[in-house]
Amino acid sequence: MGKPSFQDEKKLVRDYYARLDAASPDGMKSAQAQYVATDYLWRGFHPFHEIRCAEGVVDQFWTPLKTALSHMQRRMDVFMAGQNTIEDQGGVWVVSMGHLMGLFDQPWLGIPPTGKMAMLRYCEFHKVEAGKITETAMFFDIPHLMMQAGLDPFPPQTAAHLVQPGPMTHDGLMFEAQDPGEGRKTLAAIDHMVSDIKTWRGGVEEPLVDELRRSWNEDMIWWGPAGIGATYTIERYAQQHSGPFRAGLTDRSFNGHICRIVEGQFGGFFGWPNLTLTPAGGFMGMPATNTPGDMRVIDIYRRDGDKLTENWIFIDLLHFWNMQGIDILARTTNIAAGQETGARGAAP
Repeated sequence: MGKPSFQDEKKLVRDYYARLDAASPDGMKSAQAQYVATDYLWRGFHPFHEIRCAEGVVDQFWTPLKTALSHMQRRMDVFMAGQNTIEDQGGVWVVSMGHLMGLFDQPWLGIPPTGKMAMLRYCEFHKVEAGKITETAMFFDIPHLMMQAGLDPFPPQTAAHLVQPGPMTHDGLMFEAQDPGEGRKTLAAIDHMVSDIKTWRGGVEEPLVDELRRSWNEDMIWWGPAGIGATYTIERYAQQHSGPFRAGLTDRSFNGHICRIVEGQFGGFFGWPNLTLTPAGGFMGMPATNTPGDMRVIDIYRRDGDKLTENWIFIDLLHFWNMQGIDILARTTNIAAGQETGARGAAP
């Protein structure tokens, strides 16, 4: 008997997307009933957090989002599936990553509409059991959408603000079964990187770029979240993200992952939360605190040869800073609302 190819699970998620993306609010609830388990767990970024009801996800997330982003379409860059390598979690998971694109015609979460195209970066992990989706982690970059709407949720970021492309190789949509041997190489590269973070874990002192070169190709690209940005090459990654991250966040602890999968030359993981850290001042231009905060993170990787070469990152920065007493979403949207009111009241 051959090794599992996860094609049934992939088909289920693709069929689910076809129904969900084309449906009205009532139709979305019908899609949930067909494809999603009754004891469903949905994990989403702040201000949504955990929702334990399939219909509740439609009411609280999908309907408001699709109302705001009219004519919304899903533009996937990565699609893969695999067996969870976190043994005490297990299960088959299907992952998609890309953008939800639409015309930003109505407010969403207090973010003012632009009437123009907008793209919400997203990544979803779906656990499939007995022909149903039982868990979803859907992470999305709300500050990135805020910046497209002309808002400034954070101080100027150290790396570039971009609408981010998919893999340079354009082979991330793995609708067909992949070579398991390639997946094993990708898992080895990810595991090596995770275990080799010396300065992170207080190990051997060495230049950061030397540590990074053991796991990453020289022309690596780190597609980071809004507030941090994207950066290219090991040296610029060390300068524009990894160095400031390690310098500005203390008392770092790793909480583990819920899912880690690989397929072909791609892989990824998420935690809830992955990390707990305390801001020591300076990171993202924000103040020091005495309060530990949680980072909920998705990482998606592409391997080239024996090393990693592209990395897409989703971090719930709104949740992290909210734990520090800084409500970025409310603060920024209230300022925007005040500016709009002032503009309406201004003399011609």
